[in-house]
Amino acid sequence: MKLNYVKWCLVLLAGLMVSCRTLHEPQSSQTIAENPKREFRGAWIQTAFQSEYAQMTVDEMKRSFIRKLNYLQTCGINAIIFQVRPEADAFYRSELEPWSRFYTGEQGRAPEGDFDVMAFLIEECHQRGMEFHAWLNPYRISTAGNTRFAASHIYHRHPEWFVTYNKQILFDPGLPQSRAFICRVVKDIVSRYDIDAIHMDDYFYPYPAAGQSFPDDASFRRYGLAKGYKPSQRAAWRRENVNTLIRELKHTIVLQKPWVRFGISPFGIYRNKKSSPDGSRTNGLQNYDDLYADILHWVEEGWIDYNMPQIYWEIGHPAADYETLVQWWSEHAEGRPLYIGQDVARTMKADQLTEKMRWERHLPYIQGNCFWPANELLWNNRGVADSLKWHYHRYPALIPAYVHMHDRAPKEVSRLQAEWTPDGYLLHWQAEQDETNPELAAYFVVYRFEAKEEVNLDDPTHIVAITRNTYYKLPYEDGRTKYRYVVTAVDRFHNESPKGKSKKVKL
Repeated sequence: MKLNYVKWCLVLLAGLMVSCRTLHEPQSSQTIAENPKREFRGAWIQTAFQSEYAQMTVDEMKRSFIRKLNYLQTCGINAIIFQVRPEADAFYRSELEPWSRFYTGEQGRAPEGDFDVMAFLIEECHQRGMEFHAWLNPYRISTAGNTRFAASHIYHRHPEWFVTYNKQILFDPGLPQSRAFICRVVKDIVSRYDIDAIHMDDYFYPYPAAGQSFPDDASFRRYGLAKGYKPSQRAAWRRENVNTLIRELKHTIVLQKPWVRFGISPFGIYRNKKSSPDGSRTNGLQNYDDLYADILHWVEEGWIDYNMPQIYWEIGHPAADYETLVQWWSEHAEGRPLYIGQDVARTMKADQLTEKMRWERHLPYIQGNCFWPANELLWNNRGVADSLKWHYHRYPALIPAYVHMHDRAPKEVSRLQAEWTPDGYLLHWQAEQDETNPELAAYFVVYRFEAKEEVNLDDPTHIVAITRNTYYKLPYEDGRTKYRYVVTAVDRFHNESPKGKSKKVKL
């Protein structure tokens, strides 16, 4: 193994012990231009409450996913966030949790040939230059309390770990055993699959139900009081439970694969101004006070690698104005990549896509968007896919570099040549690669310029391919027109080699 693995773990774990308050420099004028070269362009693919998968054969499912990924790729999407664990179950092969009922129709029933959806999607995403983020719901095991648990489900072995609230069955966040099991699940995924990130959304302590108290009296007596929390401090104890889970999950990921990111997509309001002087000028449910999710603390401590608040309201919304919230989150980015979660149907209904994209590209610390759900793009709701395809995502974009994890570019490619092969006229090159070393080249960017045109790698309009292959098929015509091609290397953290290697060809 060429990577000094121990060095990586020690460096990243040390970084988790200190505050990450220092902000990076604001984005350059190029980054906030109409066509930014670097921009996160994600889409969530939901599996909870979806019945289509159970009706498909494996071949039908493969064709369906390939169609979806191809279409999303034409829309400029460069990251897929796929829900692999909706109810402490699995859309992948797992010895810890059963197959999901949303996958096969019955929890625990194996799909045809034990078909592993996650493994398939990882390969297909990477072939298209897309990231794959494994989306897990940490605490939820039954969305409505009526799930028929498979015999292998953890609920049967440890019913004492769970509570029922508002018809949902959930891991009790106050129990160390709950956190340990969730970390085991994440360790299993990260160690066995070539994912780019672990992703969690807004479901921590459940959304409050009127007139119902969360039933954690027993765990508070055993663990809260024992730690010195007073009965009046239960909210602080609950926040510390979630803080502990997030910290332990980050440590778990780092110790398995230091290049895998950990991202959170929280509810769009951290705190209202009336609750805290540092809150936003909004009036709605709050992460900190109602869901016990202290997002800013996680960012400040370096426990998460990107923040993706779900700002699902319209510009001008009386309780949660979109412009107010994106500005607030930008001001509190704290040196971590910040992306905005967009509700496509609401955005289109309000005809606010243009204004929202302008805000994302104007504010200095916002580096992209994620669209909820992917189906709205696939349905081209009110032309949103067309708008992305032909305007906002007209040119490719690289994922923003995670420089807080690693900030050195990989070596340039070598031996760049163009020659005829049985497969056509190919541009090909060499690069040092090792799947265990995230500092080396993971993929490549191919640029094209006219023969006498100045080479400007900051201009995404010249990108003709983002590929994991070490070759590119040239569009040969009559051999009379001269072009210059430049190829750069990009590592797992999305750092790009600065100059690239160039080759003049006649097409």
